[in-house]
Amino acid sequence: MANVLNISPAAVSKALHNDARISDKTKKAVRQVAKNLNYQPNHLASALRSGKSKLVGVIVPRTNSNFFSSVIQNLEEVLNKDGYNIVITQSNESFKKECDSIDTLLYTQVDGIIASMANQTVDLKYYEKVKSAGIPLILFDRGENDLNVDYIGIDDYNSSHIIVNHLVEQGCKRIAHIGGYKRTRIFNNRIKGYIDALKKHNLPLSDDLLIESNLSTIDGREKMLQLLSLENRPDAVYVAGDYAALGALQVLNEKKIKVPEEIALVGFGNEPFSSMVTPSITSIEQHSEEIGKQAAYVFLEHIKKDVVKQTLTKKILDVDLLVRDSSNRKKL
Repeated sequence: MANVLNISPAAVSKALHNDARISDKTKKAVRQVAKNLNYQPNHLASALRSGKSKLVGVIVPRTNSNFFSSVIQNLEEVLNKDGYNIVITQSNESFKKECDSIDTLLYTQVDGIIASMANQTVDLKYYEKVKSAGIPLILFDRGENDLNVDYIGIDDYNSSHIIVNHLVEQGCKRIAHIGGYKRTRIFNNRIKGYIDALKKHNLPLSDDLLIESNLSTIDGREKMLQLLSLENRPDAVYVAGDYAALGALQVLNEKKIKVPEEIALVGFGNEPFSSMVTPSITSIEQHSEEIGKQAAYVFLEHIKKDVVKQTLTKKILDVDLLVRDSSNRKKL
């Protein structure tokens, strides 16, 4: 481009960056040639020169969840206003894919990483790698205290108490829990909350009523069939994710089991379909919009400082239980 215009490469760069020292005539000429040549700026080279890429890496378990897509949308809106763009990767709950994503994002010279961990993740060495790179690491929804970084999420333990309390108010006495895997902190906290809430109400707790799962729709179907096969089946099921709750509801409808009269059902996450199915599914609203915004604000606060010094700082948001037909026996 510099040869075409017979000016120095430095002048071209300044013109493309709207430098005040370059005349409007030259800027116009540079932009026209750049357009004709289909010129694309080398962001990686620019990042190496300036030390800032204006890119933020985002790692989520999956993008087909309303919760994660909403978090992404809201953090992007905040970051865009400050001149940052995001690079989205999804782990599909795979530890290996998550590690690969971290390597790719670090190679791309992102200015920070905002992530929610995969179900399979138990080894934190790759996240320690991010910290060692000296860039901000912010975790949301799923995170580990041992990393000593900022975390934005909800009170998963108390959320289980809210759900169990609601089911008890509806007259339920044998409450099962289809949970996530205990190795993931948020699901472990939901399980602990479920167990302690049952104890508080002097309700029976048995191993066959507590089932760990990957919380997919198929898994929800399989685990509900498992619960229905019990000699003394539950009269309520609390599911730690709406997709698995949907699978559970499908089985109940197919078996012509009355919901909530015979078995009440509560999900988690307030996915859009939860209010559209029949019966509509009671669920926990996690306020994903605010989680996304808070994650972005925390990153922007870190990036203003010369040195990134992170500690375990938690922002815990309140949840709302959205009571719908699947658990509302008092409405009958």
